[in-house]
Amino acid sequence: MLTKRIIPCLDIKNGRTVKGTNFVDLRDAGDPVDLAKKYSDSGADELVFLDIAATQENRSTLIELVKRVGAEVNIPFSVGGGISDVSTAYNLLQNGADKISINSSAVRNPDLITDLSRQFGEQCVIVAIDAKFHKGKWMVYTHGGTKLTEFTLLKWAKETQERGAGEILFTSMDNDGTKNGFACEMLRTLNHEISIPIIASGGAGNMEHFLDLFGVSDVSAGLAASIFHYQEVEIKALKTYLSQNQIKVRL
Repeated sequence: MLTKRIIPCLDIKNGRTVKGTNFVDLRDAGDPVDLAKKYSDSGADELVFLDIAATQENRSTLIELVKRVGAEVNIPFSVGGGISDVSTAYNLLQNGADKISINSSAVRNPDLITDLSRQFGEQCVIVAIDAKFHKGKWMVYTHGGTKLTEFTLLKWAKETQERGAGEILFTSMDNDGTKNGFACEMLRTLNHEISIPIIASGGAGNMEHFLDLFGVSDVSAGLAASIFHYQEVEIKALKTYLSQNQIKVRL
């Protein structure tokens, strides 16, 4: 059985790490490079960096941040935000990123998933999906959660897999920042419907929420932001707790 991964997420805006609730009300959480090094040293399995304003502001993720992070950490990290072509992804990977994450650009141009997968391999391609429960269905949103699309979560997840995504990062917008727990039932359904790994995001508030996540949904990874940024949960303590409760993690 593969070990479950614990992944801190760093939302980046104007060069700083920020965190909000339900995708709004952002507050500062520190320097992204300092946080990345701390997480790398404390046992995180991977890191995710998302330039949350890149798509809305129509610009690419800063290459310099990727270089700085790559020089400080010794674990894999992915970068997302404003990646809309192969050349941008190439530059990020060449400068230190291990994976790239696409969201709005994938919905706008689904062929991008296939192009990236063929160019760099499925293992480098994460499709991030932001969704919330809307009129009785889990619907996909883009542009930092501001634009409703025509896709249901399950339909879009299956299509991304078919087009060559190596992994899905699913964020429940309803749970995001609430610290009330992950959308475990939806994640269980999603994990049953697709075969590629799923990173679960949105709602982590304590260690028990991660135990519920892995116990109910059996997804590959749990991602969180504020509870790590503000030292509410320590990664080493979380992994020890999960291991003591028969969840296999890398200690």
